[in-house]
Amino acid sequence: MTIQTVTVRADDADTRLDRWFRRHFPQLTQGALQKMLRTGQVRVDGKRAEANDRLSTGMVVRVPPLPEGQAPKAAPRPVDDRVAKDLQRMVLYRDDHVIAIDKPHGLAVQGGPGITKHLDGLLDALKFDAEERPRLVHRLDRDTSGVLLLARTAGAAGKLAAAFRGRDAEKTYWAVVVGQPVPPEGRIEMPLMKAPGARGERMTAAVADPEEPGARAPEGIRAVTDFRTLDVVRHRAAWMELKPLTGRTHQLRVHCLEALGAPILGDGKYGASAAHIEGLPGALHLHARGIKLPHPMGGTLEVEAPLPSHMAETFTYFGFEAPRTHKPRRTP
Repeated sequence: MTIQTVTVRADDADTRLDRWFRRHFPQLTQGALQKMLRTGQVRVDGKRAEANDRLSTGMVVRVPPLPEGQAPKAAPRPVDDRVAKDLQRMVLYRDDHVIAIDKPHGLAVQGGPGITKHLDGLLDALKFDAEERPRLVHRLDRDTSGVLLLARTAGAAGKLAAAFRGRDAEKTYWAVVVGQPVPPEGRIEMPLMKAPGARGERMTAAVADPEEPGARAPEGIRAVTDFRTLDVVRHRAAWMELKPLTGRTHQLRVHCLEALGAPILGDGKYGASAAHIEGLPGALHLHARGIKLPHPMGGTLEVEAPLPSHMAETFTYFGFEAPRTHKPRRTP
């Protein structure tokens, strides 16, 4: 192959350079791309570039000769008709630019070790009348249910991703926690870090060891959550509203446990036996209740998802009265 120069189109605006390569040159491995970036073979407007550089309309990308012998990625397998219909029934909102689905508990968003079924591999079922499959713009944990947005065009993907990176996307979660949170409302600013554990790698608070006087806290990643207790039952359990201002892995689960002393019901990974109440469903009680953010074509999009069945059962058991779910709406 020869050197190519490619002009960035409007529908690729605000896309990361590495994602732009994955979109247009899917046969190129991540390792090969990183080597080309490191050695300066990839240029944007004549300058060396980094994987996380964001592209703008009209920029010119220098694509060096691609390594031989790299087979194109295999096309996704056709989605079984029954699975496709189940997925289509999850759609809460759809227009020419955005799809919002109610992701069920237990469905992984992307693949990984031991994960054979995931949403990313099923997105052809949500093409509807479009030529392209929709794109993921954010994630939910496999065990978290609720609102998940998909972009139907590259341009919409860039704008939605920008909203999630900043503070333009307001995310609201509901959780049932074991015990009574203290304090009942406020803001948690607790940095997080990765740590090994018996249940695999996990996140933990980046705080100083209390058994070492004068010890400095290890450096962690900033994580901020606003919270308030909506109802509580005799110190046994509480229904909470959580609004993450940052999007760290397992942020809400760690903040509830380590900052409030109240593990999320069903969260055995972090709360172990303390996260269970006999007679209640053992699934994680964390639900992405709603998202409010700028629509890619203007105005504001608001979407809410109803409680999953296991949380509805627990709400009935404790007498928590959830407000009705509003229909999705786009306002000017």
